[in-house]
Amino acid sequence: MSQKALFNWSSGKDSALALYKILQNPDYKIEYLLTSVNQQYQRISMHGVRVELLQAQAESIGIPLKIMEIPEMPTMEVYENVMMETLTELKNEGIKYSVFGDIFLEDLRLYREKQLEKIGFKGVFPIWKVSTKDLIWEFISLGFKTIVVCVNEKYLGKSFVGRIIDEDFINDLPENVDVCGENGEFHTFAFDGPIFSKPIDFEIGEIVYRKYEKPESQDSSNTACDTNDKSAFDFGFWYCDLIKK
Repeated sequence: MSQKALFNWSSGKDSALALYKILQNPDYKIEYLLTSVNQQYQRISMHGVRVELLQAQAESIGIPLKIMEIPEMPTMEVYENVMMETLTELKNEGIKYSVFGDIFLEDLRLYREKQLEKIGFKGVFPIWKVSTKDLIWEFISLGFKTIVVCVNEKYLGKSFVGRIIDEDFINDLPENVDVCGENGEFHTFAFDGPIFSKPIDFEIGEIVYRKYEKPESQDSSNTACDTNDKSAFDFGFWYCDLIKK
């Protein structure tokens, strides 16, 4: 019998491919797509994609969407409390598995598994430890299409944001950038492919630059949006706004 599961949906390519894989696995039945949204801006956390486009994705995929609203730059405590409240609610519906599109970040997987264990959930990682080069070519060959919506200026320049990921994009990436952006180099929005009943229709809006300020009363390792890297706040991000048609 299939186990009830939720899928942690970021709206990007890794999520899309991982969802494609898990939907073919008879051991699990995906009940919800769960996405963190910035409460203030009503955009997907880190990706900057508007909620209307997220909703359009869920509608095309055919799986109910559950939005988890998170404050701007939340502390780990705030983020974890919201997550635990959400998971508790879903556990009451018989859901015990949480699926992720993570590929090779060991610390992140360990963190997720420890948090899930607290509430009796288990993590599932359909594309874990698969070569990112293999993954990106499989993604493209399956007919998926995705656009870069955010780049970290530490790794990539403005010219990379707003581009469709194809062979030219992959060839243009610097050697120090993972082809799937697994280290946070870039984020994407998947708009077509085998999991969608119809493509997501959008137009490209303005490209904006944003730099996050380091919180004054806490170190960066205590924020749910960032990292232990001391230079994390030295770099900004280029965002490409997408507008639903």
